[in-house]
Amino acid sequence: MDRLPRKIDSCLIKWKNMNNHLPLIVKGARQVGKTEAIEYFGNHNYTSFIEINFILQKQYKTIFDDGFEVDTILRNISLINPNFEFIEGDTLIFFDEMQDCINCATSLKSFKIDDRYDVICSGSLMGINYREIESNSVGYKEDYEMYSLDFEEFLWAKGYSNIQLESFYQKMLNTTPLTQNEYNIMLENFREYMVLGGMPAVVFRFIIQKNYSGTLKMQQQLLLDYEEDITKYAGGLDKGKILNIYRKIPVFLGQDNKKFQVSKIHKSARNRDYIGAVDWLDNAGIINICYCLSQPELPLKGNYNPNNYKLYFRDTGLLIGSLDEEVQEDLRYNKNFNTYKGALYENIIADMLVKQGYQLYFYKNNKGTIKMDFFVRDASSLIPIEVKANDSATISLNNLIKKDTYSDIHYGIKFANKNIGYNGKFYTFPYFLAFFLKRFLKEKHDQ
Repeated sequence: MDRLPRKIDSCLIKWKNMNNHLPLIVKGARQVGKTEAIEYFGNHNYTSFIEINFILQKQYKTIFDDGFEVDTILRNISLINPNFEFIEGDTLIFFDEMQDCINCATSLKSFKIDDRYDVICSGSLMGINYREIESNSVGYKEDYEMYSLDFEEFLWAKGYSNIQLESFYQKMLNTTPLTQNEYNIMLENFREYMVLGGMPAVVFRFIIQKNYSGTLKMQQQLLLDYEEDITKYAGGLDKGKILNIYRKIPVFLGQDNKKFQVSKIHKSARNRDYIGAVDWLDNAGIINICYCLSQPELPLKGNYNPNNYKLYFRDTGLLIGSLDEEVQEDLRYNKNFNTYKGALYENIIADMLVKQGYQLYFYKNNKGTIKMDFFVRDASSLIPIEVKANDSATISLNNLIKKDTYSDIHYGIKFANKNIGYNGKFYTFPYFLAFFLKRFLKEKHDQ
């Protein structure tokens, strides 16, 4: 295997084949595979692929100095590298690390109006001032956010075909339990994914070696790289506050309620002083924010408390990498590691929901008698989602479904170490099927 197949591969082909397509901006956290995917696409789908990296090739920052007319830009590129060939209708220009040359965003309008060459820009969300990009290219660009590998991509990397995965989905759709052999094998794959996360370099090493050797060290280095980028790109924000939050997320997830509390970072800290720091980490693609609903009812947007939230790592492998080697060993051998087992399952389900396009919401009433990990919706109802590290009682889930007070809730979903099932009130699915949830809810409703 020379590369990992990614979902963006088919999306880029679809973009190219779309009539009158706009210049594309591929954004995402660092090292999630953006550059490699675009290089593969460009080299296999265009006669001429021109790649410019504004960090490694700083001389190209001057190509916009004489204005944004396409011919002027191409002339300036050719002055630096006369070997580049610009073939009308069959050239892809790739501006990489755009955060180091924001003028490339301004040029997108000119490239679209000219319409002779395809253009893709990419960069780390940490370094992109996206408001500036938006103002410079509004109406003349399309966005695609790329994440680390989801579980389906991980299974592709291990050699599973779409036909095999479809057979699992059909059992989920028809509420047919998996065979014990199917269940055990998929659960083992899922545990590997939990330990590794979805960062491409980590997964690729595991696939090639067929063992975990060196993967923890890679995860720990990625965490250090993120810290370095925070100090580099945080701009006018308080870098110390951002780093404090970033380093404390594993601590909060290890607590029973997993709620983010500024007072636990510093005794004199106030929530409003940290809002910008939390938003920056979210915009940089490092964390997922899960807001507490004011009431478990529709609509979801606008029905939450912006000061009451949980923070999750976007990549569960990096969360594990932030802990210690014993946690990896425990997870590999399915040992009990106290409250952190629940935190890891919550974190990975949160990540799987976000990668399907969901925003994250939870609920806890004032008395603490009803707690629910996540909420999503289908076409007509609000759906509570409970994540269980073991097969304990589902009191909150049952109460939300059966009480007339919660009229928007008609059924629920429980993710646990249990086979597919339905008891008339909620569906039970094993964790590893969570990546099918959005499709399941749509197709179940259409039946």
